[in-house]
Parts: sequence; C-alpha cells; structure tokens
Amino acid sequence: MEDSIQYIVDDNGIKTSVIIPFDRWKKINEKYQKLQNKLKVFHAIQEGLEEIKTAKRQQYKLQTLSGFLNESHSQSYKKL
Repeated sequence: MEDSIQYIVDDNGIKTSVIIPFDRWKKINEKYQKLQNKLKVFHAIQEGLEEIKTAKRQQYKLQTLSGFLNESHSQSYKKL
C-alpha cells in the first residue's frame, strides 16, 4: 500500500489541510510528544540556571549537589 498523502485545497487552489494515513499520524504524534518532553526538560534546566544566577547575584548560599543527594538519601531512610 502506498503512503498516500492527500491535500484539501480552497477555491483558489491554496492547500488548507492534509490527510495522511493513520499509522503515519501516530508516528508523527509520538515524535512530537517526545520532543515536547525534551522541551520541558530544557526549559526546566534554563529555569534552574536562572535561579542560580539570581541566587549568586543576591549572594544566597546555594546547596551543593552532594549536599542535596546526602539530604535526600538520609530522608529516604527516615521514611523506612
């Protein structure tokens, strides 16, 4: 079966819509969802970097990664 793409055009011959096979749509949508998730992570990283810049400008003391990991590790034992 050919992967046929159909276009819908208006009265002036301008493409206004497209019809694609459903399997192809699912693949496109899956890729789109993955890209959306990557974009969320990227924005979260940007936000975190901005928070660090702000904290340094205002001379706040920041927690180190090892301090955070030690704190979260010790809290997980408290829950047990």
